[in-house]
Amino acid sequence: MTAVTENSGIAEDADKPPSYHGETNASERIIAAERIIKVDDAIESIGFGKFQRRVLWAAGLCFTADATEIMLLSFLSLTLQSEWELTARQTANITACVFAGSLVGTLTLGYLGDHYGRRPAFLLSTAIISLFGVFTAFATGYASLLCIRFMVGFGVGGLTVPFDIFAEFLPTSHRGKHLLIIEYFWTAGSLMTPLFAYLTLDVSWRLFVIMCAVPCIVSGFLGVCLVPESPRWLISVGQNDRALAVIRNAAAVNGVNPDIAFPKDVKLKDEQVENSGFRDLLSRKWRRITLLLWLTWIGYAIGYYGTILTVTRIFDADAVEGADAQGGTPNFDYKAIFISASAEILGLFVVIQTVDSVGRIPTQAMSYIFGGIFIFSLSMSVGNASRNVLTVLAFCARAFEMMGSCVTWVSTAEILPTEIRTTGHSAANAMGRSGAFLSPYLVGTNNSIKFVGTAMLVIHVITACCAYNLPESKGRDLGHTSIEDDEVNAEEDKEGIKMAFRYDSDPETQPASPVRGIV
Repeated sequence: MTAVTENSGIAEDADKPPSYHGETNASERIIAAERIIKVDDAIESIGFGKFQRRVLWAAGLCFTADATEIMLLSFLSLTLQSEWELTARQTANITACVFAGSLVGTLTLGYLGDHYGRRPAFLLSTAIISLFGVFTAFATGYASLLCIRFMVGFGVGGLTVPFDIFAEFLPTSHRGKHLLIIEYFWTAGSLMTPLFAYLTLDVSWRLFVIMCAVPCIVSGFLGVCLVPESPRWLISVGQNDRALAVIRNAAAVNGVNPDIAFPKDVKLKDEQVENSGFRDLLSRKWRRITLLLWLTWIGYAIGYYGTILTVTRIFDADAVEGADAQGGTPNFDYKAIFISASAEILGLFVVIQTVDSVGRIPTQAMSYIFGGIFIFSLSMSVGNASRNVLTVLAFCARAFEMMGSCVTWVSTAEILPTEIRTTGHSAANAMGRSGAFLSPYLVGTNNSIKFVGTAMLVIHVITACCAYNLPESKGRDLGHTSIEDDEVNAEEDKEGIKMAFRYDSDPETQPASPVRGIV
């Protein structure tokens, strides 16, 4: 066995004492290792720039589309309840069928994202939402509306994939902040929906649903033009050369010379993995994390969507009753709804500033606790407090719900490894959609508002406990975290051990020798 040095090219005896290898300085180790690099290091070297901003717009508009298609339900269901003389359960079914569709869609499209590529799953999701979002305007009755909205939900279920694509193009140093910045697009959708409703519902609810489909149409167009396949996924299926070509193109778009950053003799480290599926999520290695993620997502979805429906119910109860009596469109309190929705801007701003210092786990736990307290206070104050007080409580509840849900999305993408990221993220999202499916029945008009507030508080506390027991992913490579890692790190902290870096965990790697390039 021999080792070749970069400077002399002379083969030297590799059978030297360990002290000989220990004298090799860091620069020599980097020179020896630079011909084969990890995809994490390659993405880190291109930095954050124009390329990632392009992907941000395409993926972000998917979030806008998700928000508009979900938020329109609170307006559409109440409008059709009056116009079509629907019962309370039929009205709840309009909302529930979208979440039922997203439950099926997230399991299907997430699987496609892991096995056939992120990009095809991304484009298929946007195509389904765009097509059936427009078709909603041509629904001829209650049954056809439910079928069409189910398919919209099916497409919405695949919107974890563009989020994961964006995450996989981000350098570690930029990941926490920019995975939260994408949530501004969701907030934009939350604010656009009441604006669209204000402008169009008095004219026609059909025009309203067409306008809400526009963001997804634009997102699909940008995806076709600007978003390539994820290099991390390409590496995972053995397409290393194609992955390097994507990274070189991204470097050029960012203003980095690809020939200097990635010379011709540079190769990406082979990180091909075995095919994985939903059963792997419940394997011994990932079972505990999977179950904690699922419970967190179920609680977050009931809390987030339940809060939105509760706020709408509280502020528009009189409007719906008046519309039922007069046979017209409900006169929504757009001002109160818009103010409470704008709270998401504040919540997102606060969490962007604190998530990298406070950490993912404490932020989630705190946000869910306070979100539960404020929605409980709001529900208990109905009939006893002024409208201004109710608006402030709704504002605070929406802000904390936004903080918790944003960090849950980020933490999930960071915890899961490449081979199961979209499957695992989609499965967690499916659990969330099942929780969202239950939210209209919980908040339905047959339950008293005080019962709703109490149930929401209990759900928030349970969600906070589950999130608190997830592993912290702040500052770690994407997918390189687990509960076991947290236990090891905690033990090292107790012993005063500071780890500057760690070698790859390949079975063939020899940790005793810091010299790479042994032939």
